[in-house]
Amino acid sequence: MDRVTAAQVFVAIADRGSMIAAADALGMSRAMISRYLAQMEDWAGVRLIHRTTRKLGLTDAGELTLQRSRQLLDIAAQMPDAAAHDGDAPRGLLRISCAQSLGQATLAAAVTRYLQRYPQVRIDLQISNRAVHLVDERIDLAIRITNELDPNLIARPLATCASLLCAAPAYLAARGTPARIDDLAAHNCLTYSYFGKSLWQFARGDERYAVPVSSNLSANESNVLLSAAIEGAGITMQPAYAVAPMLASGQLLPVLPDYRPQDLGIYGVFTSRRQMPPALRTLLDFLVEWFAADPQWQEGSGRH
Repeated sequence: MDRVTAAQVFVAIADRGSMIAAADALGMSRAMISRYLAQMEDWAGVRLIHRTTRKLGLTDAGELTLQRSRQLLDIAAQMPDAAAHDGDAPRGLLRISCAQSLGQATLAAAVTRYLQRYPQVRIDLQISNRAVHLVDERIDLAIRITNELDPNLIARPLATCASLLCAAPAYLAARGTPARIDDLAAHNCLTYSYFGKSLWQFARGDERYAVPVSSNLSANESNVLLSAAIEGAGITMQPAYAVAPMLASGQLLPVLPDYRPQDLGIYGVFTSRRQMPPALRTLLDFLVEWFAADPQWQEGSGRH
């Protein structure tokens, strides 16, 4: 890890008396602050800070390390910024994590347009539905669809993900089409392992509903549930962007269209605002523009 940044983190912790205050001051996640502190102690070979429930205090070795860290920062401040001679142009490798359905629906096209604009950037797109550990797996940016953000990470809102219920005509012909929200209890509701596995939430006007559901099939990949629904396995709750072609072709039919499933946020998640690489900064700006330019990503789009 960057020793200059680690020194800055250590000084901020010492000056502000807590890791939370240091994270706020430096625009870093708490996880990154803890990581840099642990690395400093690994380099020093001794504990640098006494940790208690009320406050942090420096050990003798910590006091010496604090002096040396200030000296290192003074030296670093006097060195010319190499990036300034390069016009701060976006370049280098970005590792991005996202879910398969979002990657196929829009992110592949978005990063292609971004790379055409910034040809000196390279992108390694990692497809995964699990919440990857950004630091351990060296991920620069995770695109996540969620309403439960990790407080240890920094998130930039990109768009809103609307969802809807749908099922194959064959399934509805065999089992009947739900007319009321409570009718879902009598149906096979295909569930997503990471979200709403046993409780689906809806809104209709000012009313809110939480409906228990059950299924003989769940999966951790929404595309699998989508394929199963097309085959007639049951009712699925899917992102509107994913099912639009199937609804248009008649492979799937909307179910209870007057009830709106809970919207989810689409976020770009990263670890630190401090000295953000130009490639990451420009990609985030580009993605905000990309989603804003397409009406399907705006809040409440496609609603009845």
